[in-house]
Amino acid sequence: MGADRDREGQLPVGQGREACAGTGRRIGVFICHCGSNIAGTVDVRRAAETVRGLRGVAYATDYGYMCSDPGQALIRQSIAEQGLDGIVVAACSPSMHEATFRRAAEAAGLNPYRVEIANIREQCSWVHQEDREKATQKAIALIASLVEKVRSDDPLEPLGTPVTRRLLVIGGGIAGMTVALEVADAGYEVILVERGAELGGRLRQIRETYAALTPLAAPLQTLIERVREHPRIRVLLGSEVESASGYVGSFTVTVRPAAGANAPGGYRSEADPAGGAQHEVGAIVVATGYELIPLSRLGEYGGGRVADVVDALEFERLLAQEVPRRPSDGRVPRRVAFVQCAGSRDPEHGVPYCSKVCCLYTAKQALLYRQRVPNGEAVVFAIDVRTGGRRYEEFAQRAMEEGHVLYLRGKVAKVFRQGDQVIVWGVDTLAGRNVEVAADLVVLAAAVVPSAGAAELGRRLRATTDELGFFREAHPKLRPVESLTAGIFLAGAAQAPKDIAETVSQAEAAAAKVLGLFSRPELVQEPTVATVLEELCAGCGLCVSACPYEARSLNARLRAAEVNAALCQGCGACVVACPNKACVVRNWRPEQTLAMVGAVLGEVQ
Repeated sequence: MGADRDREGQLPVGQGREACAGTGRRIGVFICHCGSNIAGTVDVRRAAETVRGLRGVAYATDYGYMCSDPGQALIRQSIAEQGLDGIVVAACSPSMHEATFRRAAEAAGLNPYRVEIANIREQCSWVHQEDREKATQKAIALIASLVEKVRSDDPLEPLGTPVTRRLLVIGGGIAGMTVALEVADAGYEVILVERGAELGGRLRQIRETYAALTPLAAPLQTLIERVREHPRIRVLLGSEVESASGYVGSFTVTVRPAAGANAPGGYRSEADPAGGAQHEVGAIVVATGYELIPLSRLGEYGGGRVADVVDALEFERLLAQEVPRRPSDGRVPRRVAFVQCAGSRDPEHGVPYCSKVCCLYTAKQALLYRQRVPNGEAVVFAIDVRTGGRRYEEFAQRAMEEGHVLYLRGKVAKVFRQGDQVIVWGVDTLAGRNVEVAADLVVLAAAVVPSAGAAELGRRLRATTDELGFFREAHPKLRPVESLTAGIFLAGAAQAPKDIAETVSQAEAAAAKVLGLFSRPELVQEPTVATVLEELCAGCGLCVSACPYEARSLNARLRAAEVNAALCQGCGACVVACPNKACVVRNWRPEQTLAMVGAVLGEVQ
């Protein structure tokens, strides 16, 4: 794509050799139209013409879609033909395509860390659609600032760090066991930490799956035996994570006996019988499961006050008997009322979200009750019925038709005891009338909440949890099994309410991520991290306390700060804290920033 060629949507502006004289740099500027997203507001051709005169700019052009294959080919060819040693791509946010353009430049032999992105879409065209002139001036100023930055960028090389090919799994339920087996079967060591006295998690309390009504006891026991007998899986029962340090590929995790734990064959500290043992691992999978909201928080439904008001897990135990009997007097209940959304979708008294699994397990339990008590009656109070999943809608219909389960659409207002019965006051919104049901037993579909201690575990791991205590994924669509902390992955209901099938799928996805990590000879990390200018460092330690990633320490012998590059995230907190300006982030030196500001002010003036 020579400078003498012109085409629709692209304006080669020339080589600008006179502008490069004495600068030692030959910088190329590539301005993207992004269809009409940028070109509809910014005069991209005028911007290209203007930036050709900037110091160091040897080539400038615009093109319809720089991220497209032809756009990347234009960048590669221009680097080769024009002898460019740095480029600025004026396009969308760096989070979208910085990696794309850096790969294109690297393919042409240019160091990828001499590629900068000027965001003229989100930060310019989209927010100034009513003023084309000012948007164009701002775009030119943004490009000018990045030209100044790339002039001083160093050609960095990615940092390589070794990988400890051992996995720590926290949680011994279906998610944790699935991850452990997948990774161990691939040939890697796994340490499985379970707080309870036995493996299996909540599945030990569930007899059948919904939809197929498949018994769970036998396959669960087989899975547990496979885990316990696997030569590459070490199971630590009655244990919990006390602390974790390090970074992706090299974590040090301290495991201690859980409070009140008494698990035969479980936790044994080889280093200190009274304390915790340290384990070196390369990745961590959090699979801590869920709990049900305590019945004591559901007082309006009789929870914690009426003996014959139980939650779904307790009703699973009752269904395990040949004939279910109610807790208060052992009688067989002839009418059972099921209350869905007990605490769910109720931000005032419970939690704001849908617990996802309640509609289906309520249908399952109502159907199983009718099979065990053929002359019994099952009544379900539901705001609505949500049955997303393969054959789930058909199963709910089966409960209604085959099991003759009566569904009332409406919210329960109050549950209380009257004599030897439990009275349920509710409303049938379809019929538009109040309803009173005299039941022998009430089953609450209590909200699914994070496992106890999940938020504290998140703090120990430095893995973010949301305001409710569920672990937060890096991206709900693009990175659903990764936490915001590199090397820590999520599986199952630790992230959000999930059924068994979805939990197993996510566990296998997390295992695949771990195997991908372990398959690398070494980990490659961005080199744009902080460094210390020892001749300026006074060893005051202010940067050590300012670092949120614990990436800094003081070297007593040198009386200077040191940086653990594998932990550093390049946030710049140390730069602000250092009174001597001895802390510098690579390719974000203060003089670069000041030059960028000067370029912006010069263009604005």
